[in-house]
Amino acid sequence: MLLRNRLLRPQITSFLSPSSSPPLKAQPFTLSFRTLISNPTLRNPTPNRHVSASKATANPTIFDKTLLFIPPGVDPAEVTENMVLSGSNIVLGPYAGDAKIKEVEFVKSSARAKDCPKHDRPEFAILGRSNVGKSSLINALVRKKDVALTSKKPGKTKLINHFLVNKSWYFVDLPGYGFAKAPEAARMDWSAFTKGFFLNRDTLVAVLLLVDASVPPQKIDLDCANWLGRNNIPMTFVFTKCDKMKAGKGKRPDENLRDFQQFIRENYRVQPPWIMTSSVTGFGRDELLLHMSQLRNYWDQ
Repeated sequence: MLLRNRLLRPQITSFLSPSSSPPLKAQPFTLSFRTLISNPTLRNPTPNRHVSASKATANPTIFDKTLLFIPPGVDPAEVTENMVLSGSNIVLGPYAGDAKIKEVEFVKSSARAKDCPKHDRPEFAILGRSNVGKSSLINALVRKKDVALTSKKPGKTKLINHFLVNKSWYFVDLPGYGFAKAPEAARMDWSAFTKGFFLNRDTLVAVLLLVDASVPPQKIDLDCANWLGRNNIPMTFVFTKCDKMKAGKGKRPDENLRDFQQFIRENYRVQPPWIMTSSVTGFGRDELLLHMSQLRNYWDQ
């Protein structure tokens, strides 16, 4: 399993390019090389670019092959538009399997990464800002209202919570980051043990990095993605709240999402997988589970 896990990690030391270098041409994103958002070619940490509203669509499914996530077992030359999951850039491949969640069981809360359950089953860690809708998404995925505790006060999750799904794989609910009202010392502690979890979990298949589509791109989300990329942590962007528009904020979720995607296209050599979701309407639920199933089955083969 350790050897298998090392093969799943990106083997490329750096994608960082000198500031004088011309923009890098996007390449098809293939899981076979496990370059799941490898080191970014970050040039400007502040996302202030905007896409014209006239170009925005409510359900942007990507079919530019250079921007697709192409899983193992799929020849990029044979990819067709109907192979791309709705509201995403993710191609469905032969490793996709049974994505139904039949049962879920809370296993343990851990205050330190080293106290987490010891096992050999695949894990998906769920991470995001404290008010991104993390618990709501977990509850929507498992179709239960109280699996992950939701609260009107962001930042309530302060432990690493393991949930066993179908007795075969795990959701790992991690503390949210960036909640301004939390004590500075607590924010630093959460960050430290969360990073320790990422760097020391051989069973981690991927991080689902949740990004709030109802607000403009946040620097703290980009910083988190940048850290994961530099440390070769496989990840998928999961855009939440795609059904909402914040009053007075001016932009629709699809516009915010396109701004974030534009930043990714301009600053990452290879394009990471991304998908739109809504825990209110259920949009993207089945597609996200299918994506997770092909990652899980490839990892576990």
